[in-house]
Amino acid sequence: MTDLQTEQRETYLTGYAEILAGVADTGRRPTRDELEGRRLSGEQAAESGQSLRSLVRLHLDATRTSWPGGAEGTAGAAPGTTDSVLAAVAQAVDAFAEGYERAQRLAVRQEEAARREFIDDLLYGRSDLGRLAERAERFGLVLSQAHAVAVAQGPAAYDDTDPVTRIVETALISRFGDRRILITTKNGQLVCIAPGDADDILTFFAKQAYAATDGGRVAVGRPRTGAGGVVHSYEEALSTLELADRLELDEPVVRAADMLVYPVLARDRQAMSDLVLSVLGPLREARGGAEPLLETLEVYFDSGCTAAEAARRLSLSVRALTYRLDRVHQLTGANAADPVHRYTLQTAVIGSRLLGWPAQEI
Repeated sequence: MTDLQTEQRETYLTGYAEILAGVADTGRRPTRDELEGRRLSGEQAAESGQSLRSLVRLHLDATRTSWPGGAEGTAGAAPGTTDSVLAAVAQAVDAFAEGYERAQRLAVRQEEAARREFIDDLLYGRSDLGRLAERAERFGLVLSQAHAVAVAQGPAAYDDTDPVTRIVETALISRFGDRRILITTKNGQLVCIAPGDADDILTFFAKQAYAATDGGRVAVGRPRTGAGGVVHSYEEALSTLELADRLELDEPVVRAADMLVYPVLARDRQAMSDLVLSVLGPLREARGGAEPLLETLEVYFDSGCTAAEAARRLSLSVRALTYRLDRVHQLTGANAADPVHRYTLQTAVIGSRLLGWPAQEI
């Protein structure tokens, strides 16, 4: 350690020897002002990045050096000097440590507040993009590169201190280390921001989040470039989550790149409503309403239009399934076995799920 460093550290002992001398001379306790001075010294030491362990050692060395009666510990002052001085040492060092810890807690809170403010600005696109890019480097992101965002939704709402968040974050850091990954929460959901070319990170995040949230669903947005790209990828992941819920998909992980057709279909709501009502509206005349036949069509299409597989999934006989498809043909005039009719029916079925029909009127 250089002489300058030693001198700087010893400034945090200012007034300490005087406290010991005053206690030794009178047997009094350290005053409130003296202890507050120790706390302020502790705060200053923490703010300058000093090690608390080394500073406590510095106090103990100073205690031995300035011990009343000499460094050998031969007390020459009033009776009770040793007890009084040791009590003063304990109070002074405790006050110093209290100030040090107080400054550290404040620094942590300020860092958390800055991180939360940055994340809010990043995911909402509310800040100047140039300034946002500068702040991003502090948190390990280089916004000039492409990033993709994954969002995990579980049965509960999560925040940054939730055990689920910590479990997922620890797993990613243990696996990938510091590879410009940002794990956070927003609106009760887990959010992972990763480099756009690091699909392995997002895949691992999805796996860990699915397990930690006890079967939650994860949506992955497409990679986008720039600060605005993070916002777009995040919003795309949110939209994909919503789509997956409305379509009642079973997949635990859904990717926006695999579902691009659905936003296209839903873009013109009026046209989609007209298609659903004109094609599937007659199914409401069936016994039991439209839902059983609508479910039959959905499973039939999901099974690759294979009657045997669709019947198995619906726990029906092939004959019963065929009867339902014939009933659809009778009511709508569309034959699910005909390639042209099949496309119209399948598009209408998708639209019904997007619009929530027939549970909701359109």
